Amino acid sequence: MNTELTELSLIQLNDCHAYLNSHPELFWEEGGVIRHEECGGLSRILTIVEQERKLNKNCLFLDNGDTLHGTFPVIQSKGELIVPILNKLTLEAMTMHWEFFYGPERTKELTNQLNYPALACNIYDQKTNQLIYEPYLIKNYPGVSVGIIGLASNIVDKTMPASFSEGIYFTSGEKELPVLIKELRSKKVDLILLLSHVGFPQEMQLIKENPDLDICFSGHTHHRLQKPVISGKTIVIQSGCHGSFLGRLRLKIKNGKIISHEHKLIKVSAEIMPDQELQAMIDSALEPFSELDQIVGQTKTDLNRNEMLSTTMDDFMLKAATDATGIAIAFSNGWRYGAPIPAGPITMGALTNIVPMNPPVSKVTLSGQEIWDMLEENLERTFSADPFAQMGGYLKRARGITVTFKIENPKDTRIQEIFVGSEPIELDRSYEAAFVTDQGVGPEYGTNRQQTEVRVFDAMLDLLAKGPYDGLEQPETFILI
Repeated sequence: MNTELTELSLIQLNDCHAYLNSHPELFWEEGGVIRHEECGGLSRILTIVEQERKLNKNCLFLDNGDTLHGTFPVIQSKGELIVPILNKLTLEAMTMHWEFFYGPERTKELTNQLNYPALACNIYDQKTNQLIYEPYLIKNYPGVSVGIIGLASNIVDKTMPASFSEGIYFTSGEKELPVLIKELRSKKVDLILLLSHVGFPQEMQLIKENPDLDICFSGHTHHRLQKPVISGKTIVIQSGCHGSFLGRLRLKIKNGKIISHEHKLIKVSAEIMPDQELQAMIDSALEPFSELDQIVGQTKTDLNRNEMLSTTMDDFMLKAATDATGIAIAFSNGWRYGAPIPAGPITMGALTNIVPMNPPVSKVTLSGQEIWDMLEENLERTFSADPFAQMGGYLKRARGITVTFKIENPKDTRIQEIFVGSEPIELDRSYEAAFVTDQGVGPEYGTNRQQTEVRVFDAMLDLLAKGPYDGLEQPETFILI
C-alpha cells in the first residue's frame, strides 16, 4: 500500500440528455423568482476537464448516463450523431437509462462504438441470465486504484415502453453490489465508486446497505447538490442536468484512504471558452438541422419542467394535444428532461426538444375508477416511502382534471378528490382521454386505445399559429393539501 499522499480529481457529468450546445438554464432566486442563464455545451465541458487535467493528471471523468437520447438531431440519427462527439470528450466510463430508447441491440451497437466502456452490474439477458455489460472497471493511478461499479436505471423494464427492454431485464443492484464490492476489495482496490443512474433516494438506500462504498456518483433525479452528502464514509454527489453543470471532487488519499475532499458544483457558463476542435465537430454534425433555428412562435409564459406537481412546459404540450383532438382530458409522463424555454420567441429546436421523439397523440376510453387507480399508482411511484418503489420522474402531467391529495398517506390512500372539469369524478362513468406515449397512460388501462393522425410537433405548431401562448387559463392539476 502506498504511504505517500496522493491527489485524485473526479469529474461527474450526469443526465446531459444529448444537449450538445449551450441552452437556457433555470435558476431560482429569492422569493421564487425564476432567472434564465445560458449554460452548457459539450465543448465547454471539455475545456473544464482539460483545465483540471493540467492541474492534476490523476483525473477521472465519468458519465452517469441519459446521454445518447434527449434532443431531436441525436434521436433522428438513432444516436449515431453523438458518438464521435462523445469519443472526443475524454470520458472514461458511463452507465445508462434513456440509452435504451433505441432498443437493447441498438444500444449495444452504440456503446460498442464508444472509446470507453458502458458499465452495468444489473442488466441481464432473459434467456441466459448473464450480464450483458461489464459490471465494473478498475482504474490505476500512481498511489491509488479505483474500482468503478456501473448501475443502470432499474425502471427501464418496469415503467417504460416494452421495446426498451426486449429480451433483457433489470435489477435494483441490491444483490449485486455486496458481491462486487467484496470482489473489488479482493483485488486490492483502494477506492470503490458507484456510478449509478437509479436516483438519489435509491442510491442513499444502497449506500446504507453497502457502507464500504467510498464514493457515489448519483444520477437520474437531476439534483444540483451544492455540497456532497456524506453517509457513513461514502461521499455522494450529483450535478444537475443537460450538461449545465459538472461535479468536481478533489481527493487527498493516503494509505488507500480518503483523508480529505473538496467539492465544487461547476456551472458550465457561457463565459467558458469552448474547445475549438470539439465545437467544430458539433457544428458540422448539426449542419443538416439548420431549420431548427427557425422561430416558429412566441410564448408569454416561461416554459419549464423543473417542478414536481405540474409544469408550464407540459401544460403547453397538453393544451396543444387537447386542442388538436377536441378531447378535454389529457395525460403525459412526468419527464424531467427538456431545457427551459424563456418567455419570448420559440425556435423549432426548442419546440422539438420538449418531446424529441415526436410521438402521435393517442386516445383511450378510461373509467373514472381507472383514472383514480392510475393516479394513485403514479403518486406511489413518485412519493413511496420505499425508495425502490419510486419508479418515475415527476408526477404524471394532466389536463382537464384536478386532484387533491395528501402526500404523507400510505399507498392507495393519497387521493382525496378528483374533479373532471368542475364536476366530481364518477367512478363508473367512461371518459375519453388523449395521451402522449405509453408513459402517459399505460397499456394496462382503458379500452378503445388508438393513435390519432396528430403528431405532437404538429399539435404544438398549430397552437402557436393561433398567437402567442400565454398559459394563463390552465389551473393546477395536483393540489397538495
